This record gives sequence, C-alpha cells and structure tokens, in this order.
Amino acid sequence: MRNLKVISALMDYPEAELLEGRQELITELRDDPFLGQPQKEALIEFVDQLCTSDLLDVQEEYVALFDRGRSNSLLLFEHVHGESRDRGQAMVDLMSVYEKQGFVIDQRELPDYLPLFLEFLSLRPEQEVRQWLGDVCHILALLEARLHKRESGYAVLFEALLSLAGVAVEREELKEKVASEERDDTPEALDKVWEEEMVRFTEGSAQDGASSCGDSLLNQRRQELNAPDIAKPVHLQQPSHKPTQRVPTGS
Repeated sequence: MRNLKVISALMDYPEAELLEGRQELITELRDDPFLGQPQKEALIEFVDQLCTSDLLDVQEEYVALFDRGRSNSLLLFEHVHGESRDRGQAMVDLMSVYEKQGFVIDQRELPDYLPLFLEFLSLRPEQEVRQWLGDVCHILALLEARLHKRESGYAVLFEALLSLAGVAVEREELKEKVASEERDDTPEALDKVWEEEMVRFTEGSAQDGASSCGDSLLNQRRQELNAPDIAKPVHLQQPSHKPTQRVPTGS
C-alpha cells in the first residue's frame, strides 16, 4: 500500500527533499485506490500547506509537536510500556519481525518509530496491513485526538491511518479525555520531568535498571543481526498471533 509510504514521509521529520516532492506526493494520493475521497482531499490540502511553507518553520513546528513531552511521541512502545523493561523486549520482538521479512533498518533507528513502522507496512499485503494498523489503532486514535486539540494539520495523517485500518473510533469520548489532560510540553512540565529523571539517575532506581536492561536486550539483538555469520533479513508475513504493540516507516 503505497499510501503508507506517503503518510510515512509526511509524518517523518521534514527535510527539503520532502517539500520539493510536493507534486509527486499529490499524484500518489490522487491515484490511490484505498483512500476515500474525503481522506485524499484532506491529505492533499495538508501536503499543499506543508510543502509551500518555510522549511525552518515546519521543522520548528514538528519538534514542538512530537519531540517536546511524551504525549505526542511517535515511538509507539512509549505509549504502551513507558520506560519499563517490557519496552526493550517489545523492540527486540519487532526487530525480529523486520528481520524475517527482509526489512533492514539503520543501527541508529528505533524499530517502534511510527514512520519507520509505516514504511515497513507499505511493503506488506493489504490484509496484513489492516491487521497491524488495527493492533495499534488505540494509539493512533489518541494521537489524532491530541493533535486536533493542538489544532495541528498532522491530525489528518492519523485520520487516514484509522480509515485504512477500518476501525470505529469513539472520537467524542477521546476528545473529552484529551481535553482534561495537562500539557507536558510546557517549560514547567519539561523541568519537572528533567528533575525526576535526575533523581532516578542519582539514586540508581529500579526503574532505571529495568530500562537499561531493555536497552541491553535491543543492543544485543542489533549485534546479533550484524554478526558476520548471521544472514541478513529476508521477507515478512503477518504473524498469526496478535503482535506485541509495535510500530515503524515505509517504502
């Protein structure tokens, strides 16, 4: 599903190449057989707005939305496992899925980065894509609601993903839930998080140990994949069981 490649590119950190590819993105969306006309029009409008804006402005907006605070994080497992050890194991599991399907990622990339996950899905069969999107639809719906609260155009990307997943979303209920949330990207909120992390670091808490353990599992898996006697990934098929909340980008 090439539309996932387009959505992945639009959801990633904006670079000059993205803005220069405006017409190509619009053509892909217009020709897409899976998206409904309302989704196409909303996405094309977003592409027009994004690609005709100043690059530094859109980069600044992107960082403010997705990199300050955790509520809009594009790292899927952060919404499921936080900083617990389970997150490290979930990323190891997801890397194994990529490996089996021949989807190779850079050493510096985290497997649960949503644009990366979507890139992976763009290479998979339609039915498999809908199953994977269905598995993470609660995260997608929450991010959509939070982005609407901030009046961000990026919300249309998540609307399109939920439409492709074919799931019903209780948007009014989510809207009420999100409306009561406190912003975590204010200077005060960020200072509080920094202070809490410093306390954990200096005290060597159990939570830090669990998080480090999760990181170690992921690093160990990366080393295994890069070992000379290990075959590089081949190609992927939808797991028969429900995946352990995982997410990336596309082709």
